[in-house]
Amino acid sequence: MGHIPVLLNEVIRVLDPRPGEFFIDGTFGAGGHANAIKEKIEPGGCLLAIDWEKTGENFTDLPEILEQRGLGKADGLLIDLGFSSEQINPPAGEGRGFSFLRDEPLIMTYSSEEKPVREIIRELNEKELADVIFKYSGERFSRRIAKAIKDELRNGEINTTGKLTEVIVGAVPKGYERGRIHPATRTFQALRIYANRELDNLEKLLQNILTVVGPGGRAAIISFHSLEDRIVKNYFRDYARENKLEIITKKPIIATAEEIRINPRARSAKLRAARIKN
Repeated sequence: MGHIPVLLNEVIRVLDPRPGEFFIDGTFGAGGHANAIKEKIEPGGCLLAIDWEKTGENFTDLPEILEQRGLGKADGLLIDLGFSSEQINPPAGEGRGFSFLRDEPLIMTYSSEEKPVREIIRELNEKELADVIFKYSGERFSRRIAKAIKDELRNGEINTTGKLTEVIVGAVPKGYERGRIHPATRTFQALRIYANRELDNLEKLLQNILTVVGPGGRAAIISFHSLEDRIVKNYFRDYARENKLEIITKKPIIATAEEIRINPRARSAKLRAARIKN
């Protein structure tokens, strides 16, 4: 199955792209959302696509990118903080270790300039590693997992996702989560967030959002776990209290049962949107 953009109809509805407008897709990925937006802003529209993994440009750099390219503030901004299918199921030999279901090099970074996870787990001490795992995932066996990782590293290397998964599974009790999620799910999430500074990047974007999106412009952000969603919710709420924006989504929009059936990765998606005030 090819890439299926999450909450596509809902994104188009809240962003309401119109002919001639200037839109930014800050997480272009496979281009599913961008293509739909492009159709709506034609004729005369402009779409700026940013993709950290493919172009080396990060959505945190948007103020500088707009200035360098002589572009004004956008009429619409979309940020999708989830994976693309290319990251989860990359061509053979191109995987960067985002999934514990595939045995790939333990990198987990979107940019080749970032430090790979195989180095991070070696450089952090046991307490620091446990704290990272717990802080960014809530994994209750974080200390056991961190100890197992450091014990393994004293004896050898952990250079692949397969090896890391094996260590994690060996560290948690049998019957972990009663089979509801894979034992490595939370640890992989935490290490990926830490390696890519994902929450810091999201905060930087939200701090600059009024310099990126112009008056009357709409911003939509799709998050996939509670830490991200809480940050978006709090920034939107604070800006609304300062009368700088109007929140379009009083509650986060989530996927329908039908969309989840077709696209299981939509299960945890939450969409929040706001309109910048004049």
